[in-house]
Amino acid sequence: MDAFYASIEQRDHPELRGRPVIVGGPTKRGVVSTASYEARPYGVHSAMPMAEAIRRCPQAVVVPVRMSHYVEVSRQLMEVMRRFSPLVEPLSLDEAFLDMTGTEELHGAASITARAIKDQIAEATLLTCSVGVADNKFLAKLASDLDKPDAVTIVPHGQGKEFIDRLPIRRLWGVGPRTAELLQSLELATIGDVARADTLALTRLVGEAQAAHLQALSRGEDDRPVVPDREAKSIGSEETLAEDIRGKADVSVVLRRHCDRVAQRLRAAGVTAGMVRVKVRYSQTFRLATREARLSEPCDDSRTLRKAAVALLDKLDVSKPIRLVGVAAAQLDGAQSPMQGDLFEHKTTEKHSRLEHTLDSIRERFGDVIKRADD
Repeated sequence: MDAFYASIEQRDHPELRGRPVIVGGPTKRGVVSTASYEARPYGVHSAMPMAEAIRRCPQAVVVPVRMSHYVEVSRQLMEVMRRFSPLVEPLSLDEAFLDMTGTEELHGAASITARAIKDQIAEATLLTCSVGVADNKFLAKLASDLDKPDAVTIVPHGQGKEFIDRLPIRRLWGVGPRTAELLQSLELATIGDVARADTLALTRLVGEAQAAHLQALSRGEDDRPVVPDREAKSIGSEETLAEDIRGKADVSVVLRRHCDRVAQRLRAAGVTAGMVRVKVRYSQTFRLATREARLSEPCDDSRTLRKAAVALLDKLDVSKPIRLVGVAAAQLDGAQSPMQGDLFEHKTTEKHSRLEHTLDSIRERFGDVIKRADD
């Protein structure tokens, strides 16, 4: 989908159409979830600190996240896509893979099908999307991002390697800023450069598994199947910070807002979590450290997640400069599953869950106008 959250807000609020819109936490310590295409020329993008986004685009309208509403629109999208193929693998709320093998007689050629999918999504949701058509997942995903918004991009059958040869290395899955810097040290600037690189030199640089993965993708090779209705193994939220932090107090502040976000996503998805996981990335070594703990009973409320997540900081070295903080909820199960555990703790956890479900309903209707006393 094209700027999914922001596009929904512009659809639902006509006065926002044509204006730069930023969806995310409204406070200075908030984070951008999505920016409309009108805001992107100013350099605003997802995961950016809200304070920086507002500095770059002071005329933008900041809108709070309405996750349960976005989940409902996502269900509409998936319903449309399942009309075209039984093999639909959701990648996120606003993105999915479809295996269209053998459907040509039913739906027509790939280009016709892609436009039909776009038309039916627009009819069902009044939103636009971009479609990539290719021989495999990697190429289709890459193609869908090339000409956004509202585009269909087709990689000709059997020509994937030629199609991506001159694209920059950041278009490869798994190549972030750090890996790109390493590849550039070998004077590799394009995907084609990676395909033609000396395998031994690349292996010394990034390791055997990563080198093999990158070179396969750079040749347009990806044999992963489309797996329909894959259940999420975890729901998480993380943030690369504008400035390094250290110490339990400062890390706890960041962790707190991500626990709030994860809890909201759990409730929107209708699941509870049996485990919480915390991760930090250190600035000086770029090393990632994680710790996890099993919860005494499944939960979907932020207070329980925060208590467990903050306790995990005692098992991490937070005295060193930290550039990324994240939290994830794992061991997911349907929210209607019966809660077990100590009688009095059960009542407390259930009370927090009911309260936060009520707060979700109020925010859905009136915006972020009410907060818990401990927030």
